[in-house]
Amino acid sequence: IAVNFTDGMFKGVYHGKNCHLPDIATVLNRAWSAGVDRIIVTGGSLEESREALAIAETDARLFCTVGVHPTRCSEFEESGDPEKHYQDLFSLAEEGMQKGKVVAIGECGLDYDRLQFCPADIQKKYFRKQFELAYATKLPMFLHMRAAAADFFEIVERNKNRFTGGVAHSFTGSALDRDKLLSFDKMYIGVNGCSLKTAENLDVMKGIPVERMMIETDSPYCEIKNTHAGMKFVKSTWPSKKKEKYDQECIVKGRNEPCLVRQVLEVVAGYKGLGDINQLSSTLYHNTCRHLLSTLSEVFFPQDLDSAADALLSGHHNTN
Repeated sequence: IAVNFTDGMFKGVYHGKNCHLPDIATVLNRAWSAGVDRIIVTGGSLEESREALAIAETDARLFCTVGVHPTRCSEFEESGDPEKHYQDLFSLAEEGMQKGKVVAIGECGLDYDRLQFCPADIQKKYFRKQFELAYATKLPMFLHMRAAAADFFEIVERNKNRFTGGVAHSFTGSALDRDKLLSFDKMYIGVNGCSLKTAENLDVMKGIPVERMMIETDSPYCEIKNTHAGMKFVKSTWPSKKKEKYDQECIVKGRNEPCLVRQVLEVVAGYKGLGDINQLSSTLYHNTCRHLLSTLSEVFFPQDLDSAADALLSGHHNTN
């Protein structure tokens, strides 16, 4: 549910240095071969949302979000016309929905870990504003919550009747945060490598019902590292090389990829003690189809969503 294909690393650029050619096509082929069936490309600003939509249009299996990340919310006022900036987002979301590609509003929310990029008052103002987008489009929300639980929950509570539900992605909060999120109707929790770093993280994850969970990589970020508590449950690995020695047959060391969502699945299954990883995979896939892709049901899933998800799984990568 979260791949940042607009990031420069997928263009071969690392810290301003060009190390290899753009390789999204190679990364996608590796993902499809690993059993990935659908990918949602994240939009983090107006310009990135445009790029995310353009990327999503290159493959029937790609979808995207439209929104502004909390650390980028200054762009509303820096544009010189915040209302026009909002209208441009709305127009882009409408265009993407008509094309059957935009499935959520976001990434939006609050991030108080990185206030150097955008002050809290601006983040809150334009987090609230993006609920208007969700209300106007009837799309679910792709949410970000980092070190800002109290304000985040206050804003969501005030706007809970203005959006159809959402997923708090890349979740790293406490058990109390988890339970508060689950108290909201149709709210899911997205788990990736950052959610599985410590023993405490694993305990919090264990308390998320699989029926309310989605999994992701947030690539090129949030990989599962050797030092992470969840690493002992990882079974699937890929050869890797440093970016300076780029080889398209290998993943780039330190750059997370969509194929590695398999590792997230393995950690969730292992720590929850679930022996049937295929059943877990199926449940998580159903969650995403039912929730994030439901607004496109008439285009992509003309029949019952659960039956459609089953058909997709059996027809593509059921064993993976």
